[in-house]
Amino acid sequence: MSPEAPADPSRQPVTDPLNPPLPTADAAYWEAAAASFDEEPDHGLCDPAVRSAWAARLRSWLPSAPAAVLDLGCGTGSLSLLAAEQGHRVTGIDRSARMIERARTKLAGRDAAFLVGDAAEPPVGERRFDVVLVRHVLWALPDPAAVLRHWAGLLTPGGRLVLVEGRWGEADSIGLPAGELTALVEPLAARIRVESLAHDPALWGKEVADERYVLIADLPRRHTEVVDVHLVVRRGDEVLLARRAGTGYADGLLNVPSGHAEDGEDVRAAVIREAAEEIGLRLAPDDLRVALVMQHCAPPPARPRIGWFFEAEYGAGGEPWNREPDKCAELAWFPLAALPDDMVAYSRAGLDGLRAGHRFLLHWHRPGDAVAHDPSGPGRAVVLDGPGPTG
Repeated sequence: MSPEAPADPSRQPVTDPLNPPLPTADAAYWEAAAASFDEEPDHGLCDPAVRSAWAARLRSWLPSAPAAVLDLGCGTGSLSLLAAEQGHRVTGIDRSARMIERARTKLAGRDAAFLVGDAAEPPVGERRFDVVLVRHVLWALPDPAAVLRHWAGLLTPGGRLVLVEGRWGEADSIGLPAGELTALVEPLAARIRVESLAHDPALWGKEVADERYVLIADLPRRHTEVVDVHLVVRRGDEVLLARRAGTGYADGLLNVPSGHAEDGEDVRAAVIREAAEEIGLRLAPDDLRVALVMQHCAPPPARPRIGWFFEAEYGAGGEPWNREPDKCAELAWFPLAALPDDMVAYSRAGLDGLRAGHRFLLHWHRPGDAVAHDPSGPGRAVVLDGPGPTG
């Protein structure tokens, strides 16, 4: 049930049963393990009693159906199947292609989709979910606090984290104690409850003596938005655009180099960081000027965002180059007055507004709108700082 570590570390071969070794995070391990993964009672849920126990627990943890459930480190899809059987729409992510293949077979004909990807950064683009469901994954990730913030950002307002975790072994134990996980989740949640799972042998197909639990966290329902940062590099009358690839959102389309501000990070620091990570520029604060601020929303069910567009002149911070070829297929210069049509719609609207001299815009997709700019479609940009073309 994990792209990073065994779904139940206590089941790995050990030389000392009180000191299980830290399991491998090598993707090849999981490819090899896929064929026999479901043989463990709590993996395949083949035993009717084990399956019934997990189904009952899951029904109590998930909201009323139908909800959009993101199952991270889904393995062969055993929990995904239970959720789908209870009427939920499931998206499963696992780093093992063989695990995903087995999950797709197991849930064929169900309202479910499965993708190969990293549980820490799931390839779901702008999609938002009612529940993020994770079993025995978080403890093995290098920065659980950052991962939890990212997962919380994948939820709709009032969404729910369902985190099945534990601590295995008696000496030099591994895992994540319930108290530690609670402290990590508290800054994100409106309500938290922790439910012990160690006392119920039906869940594991045997008696267990270590710490096993589920933490259920409901996020606040107040209005919250992701903050985007966008860098408009100007070379005379031209601007630099990047073609998206392998991100799960708007792949194949052009936009300005961009990202989002991390928790506690101001927008100027964020765009400087993103410029270094994406195009290798070492910008200083004085190299930047705010060009435009835009509230935008991709087609439903995406959530609204606030986008800050910064300008920098060519030459500031060095020569731009593609530092993330797994996310960017190319960098190219285009005239600001003759931008290509194959752009992300809100990025194109932002550049059109900037060229027209505007500072504040709205760009709100409607149901049925394309993510890509449509020159023959209705203009969605609304100028907030005076009259002028809306794009």
